Amino acid sequence: MIKKSTLLLLFLSLFIKTYSQKKNSKNNIKPKLVVGIVVDQMRYDYITRFYNRFGDGGFKKIIENGFTLENAHFNYIPTYTAVGHTSVYTGTTPNNHGIISNNWYDKYLKESIYCVTDTNYNSVGSDSKRGQRSPFRLMTTTITDQLHLAQNNKGKTIGIALKDRSAILPVGHTANAAYWYDGGLQGNFITSSFYMDNLPNWVNDFNNKKVPEKYLSKTWNTLYDIKTYTNSFDDNNDFEGTFKGKETPTFPYNLKELKDENGNLGMINNTPFGNSLTLDFAKAALENENLGKGSYTDFLAISFSSTDYIGHKFGPQSIEIEDTYLRLDKDIEKLINYLDTKVGNSNYTLFLTADHGAVHVPAYLQSLKIPAHYLGTLNIKNFLKKVTLKYFKSDKLIENFSNYQIFLNKETIESLGFSKKEVADKIVEEIINCEGIYKAITANTLQTTYFNSGILNSLQNGYNQKFSGDVLLIPYPATLTGGRKGTSHGSGYNYDTHVPIIFYGNGIKTGKSSKRHHIIDIAPTIANLLQIEPSNAATGKVIVEALK
Repeated sequence: MIKKSTLLLLFLSLFIKTYSQKKNSKNNIKPKLVVGIVVDQMRYDYITRFYNRFGDGGFKKIIENGFTLENAHFNYIPTYTAVGHTSVYTGTTPNNHGIISNNWYDKYLKESIYCVTDTNYNSVGSDSKRGQRSPFRLMTTTITDQLHLAQNNKGKTIGIALKDRSAILPVGHTANAAYWYDGGLQGNFITSSFYMDNLPNWVNDFNNKKVPEKYLSKTWNTLYDIKTYTNSFDDNNDFEGTFKGKETPTFPYNLKELKDENGNLGMINNTPFGNSLTLDFAKAALENENLGKGSYTDFLAISFSSTDYIGHKFGPQSIEIEDTYLRLDKDIEKLINYLDTKVGNSNYTLFLTADHGAVHVPAYLQSLKIPAHYLGTLNIKNFLKKVTLKYFKSDKLIENFSNYQIFLNKETIESLGFSKKEVADKIVEEIINCEGIYKAITANTLQTTYFNSGILNSLQNGYNQKFSGDVLLIPYPATLTGGRKGTSHGSGYNYDTHVPIIFYGNGIKTGKSSKRHHIIDIAPTIANLLQIEPSNAATGKVIVEALK
């Protein structure tokens, strides 16, 4: 006869097991929609610097009710837009996914190429060639591809951005659609015949509303009293670029008067209203494609690009950047409210990150006696010619120099009786004496030596044996090429690598972590949440502390 105590123990064990299964089942309900947001050129300190000025429903809401990574970094070089978007969505670095820059020298075609140009396809919605695009240079799957594979191509995946590369690369090879903005005289969202033969009616309807024209009929003034913008330096200064037709980089900006000299309808890219236009189009996609309302999980990838255009022109310390982020905060709030209303606040998961940061304007740093530099690429090319003439009696050994990479002319080198290795080794030995160059390394060394930390590890993660150059250079910190106004990015230094990562919504804990994480951890984390396989070359790790 079974004792009562034994029966009680068995009953309790069964109850606990059943309760646990129900609890886990509840926690593992997949979201009906995943929304991925990439804010182009968003340094991490924009969160902390502007935090007290944000409203309660935008950045603050997803930070305080989601999970925030305070020490997240890119772990590769170069930190450019195409590379960043690809790495976020593949969960790996350029040495695997093959997108090594925005533009790069193709050593097989012997020409410079753009990351998403594909003349096998035609523009849809435009008479220009700006729709001749596809993701064919992306060598791996994305998290969005994996979601389609897991659901037998059920559910919808859509990418939206002002920039074509920012719309195309996140949604991979199997997307239902990717839409980007064709400015100039068009002012329309367009796509490629890679995705479809004709624009959907709702896209045509949106374009017919002439939304960009309405935004550009406005004056861009500060959202609040300009005297309250104490997080930025004076409005009129020597470190910011200007619009054509305006002598100073100062508010207000009469967009209607300025647009004809500044790209016509393309000028919206350089204003905060480009982000608002992107949001308007994203909401139209959510509504008309019924995203988040079906039996399968949908994925919407949104990239806010105007932050990058404005950052390049005016720099991180400008009032223009501060105002842009205060306005973006309101756009994020509108998006969250829309998702809560239309999809349901328990039915979607959202993440927000950036594709890279940006350096403070080097001229500004120099004015503060902080080391910063401007590097002329012509100086490097002339230096290389002197080196090859001196040691190899020819100045025809360099086939291309771009993206701080040197491509050697193998045929010419071998015809002179030398090897690529000895030429590359000599260049590394000498180029370190060139002004502005901090480190140099050969491709052979990157192939045969493992660097497990530091900036050479980042360079190695960005090096692709098939596509990259024969010698790779690293300039000093806070170094730019080009003019002395505005800023840029691309390095492996902290100002370019440190960006926000915020998870919010279904399946996400509330909290934060100051542990070091990498941007490539986002895709494996979302894969874990969706209970699907990660991208086929993913090297990132699941951020388990962010998940319920």
